[in-house]
Amino acid sequence: MIRPRRRSVLGGLALPFAAPALAMAAESAPPFGVQTLEPIWIPLRDGVKLAGRLWLPRGRPGERFPVVLEYIPYRTFDRYRGLDDRWGEILASRGIAFARVDIRGSGNSEGVLEDEYLESEQADGVEIIAWLAAQTWSNGSVGMRGLSWGGFSTLQVAARRPPALKAIVPMCATDMRFRNDAHYVGGLPGLTNLKWAAGFELVMSSPPDPQVVGDRWEALWKRRLEATPSIAARWLKHDANDAYWRHGSVGLDPAAIQCPAYIVDGWADAYAQSAERLLRALPAPSKAIFGPWGHSYPDLAQPGPGLDWASEETRWWRRWLAGAPAAAEPDPRIRFFIDYATPAETGMQNIPGRWAAEAQWPAPAIRPLDLRLAPGRLVEAPAAGRLNYRAGKVVGLATPEWIPYAPAELPRSQQADDARSLVFDRPVEVPTEIVGTPRLKLRIAADRPVAAIAARLCEVDRDGRSWLVSYGVLNLCFHRGFEADPERLTPGAFYDVDVALEPIAHRFKPGSTLRLALSDNLWPLTWPSPEPVTFEVDLGGCTLSLPVRPIPEAEASFPIAAHDSASSRGDPTLDIREASDGSIHVQGGWPTSSQTVAATGAELSSGGPDMELSYDPADRASCRWRVTQTSKYRRDGWDCEMRVEINITATGTQFLIEDTLMALKDGKPFFSRTHRDQVARQYS
Repeated sequence: MIRPRRRSVLGGLALPFAAPALAMAAESAPPFGVQTLEPIWIPLRDGVKLAGRLWLPRGRPGERFPVVLEYIPYRTFDRYRGLDDRWGEILASRGIAFARVDIRGSGNSEGVLEDEYLESEQADGVEIIAWLAAQTWSNGSVGMRGLSWGGFSTLQVAARRPPALKAIVPMCATDMRFRNDAHYVGGLPGLTNLKWAAGFELVMSSPPDPQVVGDRWEALWKRRLEATPSIAARWLKHDANDAYWRHGSVGLDPAAIQCPAYIVDGWADAYAQSAERLLRALPAPSKAIFGPWGHSYPDLAQPGPGLDWASEETRWWRRWLAGAPAAAEPDPRIRFFIDYATPAETGMQNIPGRWAAEAQWPAPAIRPLDLRLAPGRLVEAPAAGRLNYRAGKVVGLATPEWIPYAPAELPRSQQADDARSLVFDRPVEVPTEIVGTPRLKLRIAADRPVAAIAARLCEVDRDGRSWLVSYGVLNLCFHRGFEADPERLTPGAFYDVDVALEPIAHRFKPGSTLRLALSDNLWPLTWPSPEPVTFEVDLGGCTLSLPVRPIPEAEASFPIAAHDSASSRGDPTLDIREASDGSIHVQGGWPTSSQTVAATGAELSSGGPDMELSYDPADRASCRWRVTQTSKYRRDGWDCEMRVEINITATGTQFLIEDTLMALKDGKPFFSRTHRDQVARQYS
């Protein structure tokens, strides 16, 4: 078994981004030594025990400390060890205990994990908080934090109001699972749905470590493999905002979260729209910060600049968990970075811009600029007439990823896609800054019962390059909104629809052109509609509303230290080929990565996700997506490998999913299963 011991900040895990050297510079002499305990076992009422790790400040005899919980399925004993060690050391050295617990059925925790955000996961979280609050070293106050899944679990557990939970820091998380998660983009099945399905099956099926659980590891692993479902098929079966997705969607009742919340996100992250909605809906005291970064922690920002987040988060926990006095001047409700360029223009490096703040949100000074659509132009006076658009070629090859993690995945210059879209331009004569959610109202008709619309907001520079500022996609079967039941369209009938683009803070520069581009969808970001579509747009019912913030002479000072962006973790391959007949072939993937966890001696490697995509827009049934991913764990006497391959094709009425999960032990076959599912296409 692993014994309690002291760990360095980075342990043996190769982090996805290089940890900034100044992460602890704001407090050069941390007041506490740190004791690391592992494994800790948390007993649950049903007899299952959850495994975790714990970092405690070394205080005076009898001294009690608050504790912060991070609760995710990402293997704190090996794959996430370095990141967890880092945050454990940061917080515990400042007098705040840190607990990292693997969700039931993941890592070394007992049980099986069969889906995301289960009822059992949330109920277990409530029990974990009560257990932490009752420990002899605890002052009874617990906080929760986390990025992505950790942010989801933080919000979902907070909505259950465990008495000891006093404050939360959710980062890059969703409030509405169908409307704003990796599975559906604007109500359309997304490529990220398939890629995450492959990765999640590896999470569900990975083995526990014999060093922690002993000889029973093999039986526990076999049970996990047998319980791992064809998760992509399950997600595709739920193609509307039904009870499956409503479970865990805290946006349905945000008032249930009554503890203080510090919402963290970045404009380049796909969850920024959820963060902005939560800021509007959560009761005070709550606040938010939006940086230029994507799906990452503020200190490991990609793109940058990053922040000295250790000091900022510590200040929050001391205020709400340890009774530190509030600042003489209240914090603004929201701090945000205003981009002067797009991430694609800097290649994931630092984005030029500045930090700003608003005491209220929505901010009274931010007013809508309503622009009407006219042939080829955006104008202030209402326009009349109708425009037709025939979806004949692929639009979206310059925007292939829902969450870009590296330069190759960023939206590239949009000129080619603009040329295949309905385009509306407006010259920018003076610096214009938008902060918030651009909204597009359209009056539109389609000649098919299932259709989608995509809107891209771009800035065209003086050289004619078109840079993506924001975008929105809407499956028109959800024209009444995502809370209403979807319905297939009446061909030829006009519908008034509201397309919310991704929230952003961006400066449009004088001499550039503000561009709105409309198309039927974005491939391969989303799966194409069953049939080619022709749209008719009634210009008299169309308005682009931009949230314009007046540019002040000076901004209030920004109190959090900033630093340059960390270097990228590498770049995937991405090869896009368009044949002379208009068909598209895309291949790409992440290179295999390997690491040795010094603390446990485990050798880990990961391959992928790798993808092969093909599509001929003249034949909608030709669309094919294939994703593969592998994961390995090895040490003397412990040699495990998992391989996942998922293929999706479709007819006009069904999705066809083939899902294979294979496991090897000591290089020999140990487990294999293939599921073949047919899922009806109702609204996509």
